[in-house]
Amino acid sequence: MSISLNVYLITDGNGREAVDFYQKAFGAEVLALQTFGEGPSDPNHPIPPEAKDRIMHASLQIGSSVLMLSDTFPGMPYTVGNHVSITVNTDTVDEAKAIFSQLEDGGVVEMAIQETFWSPAYGTVVDKFGVHFQVNATPGQA
Repeated sequence: MSISLNVYLITDGNGREAVDFYQKAFGAEVLALQTFGEGPSDPNHPIPPEAKDRIMHASLQIGSSVLMLSDTFPGMPYTVGNHVSITVNTDTVDEAKAIFSQLEDGGVVEMAIQETFWSPAYGTVVDKFGVHFQVNATPGQA
């Protein structure tokens, strides 16, 4: 079993500024940067114009660590204190589901673990201690 943990920051529309700031502060390399407008389109859930330039996902290599971040989607609540989560990356869907199941015991599922366009198994949960987790199967990358 291979697992890695990353800090994941949520920003409120100023994600690009945060990427630039952390890139400069840490001498980081930007590994990925995708806006909501660059994601796959869904006619049932069109991306509003005010969301298109917001950061859907960014990853920065800082030494041997990876800092991840995204902006909130317009209209979603942004609460300081809930803007930091831990991503759990596993090699397999089974590992991701097993970890998610343990974390949801006594916690609150925000997004049930499911297939997404970036992962065969992704979900978000707040554990019974109030810690926000994103569980993500990343075969060959954990």
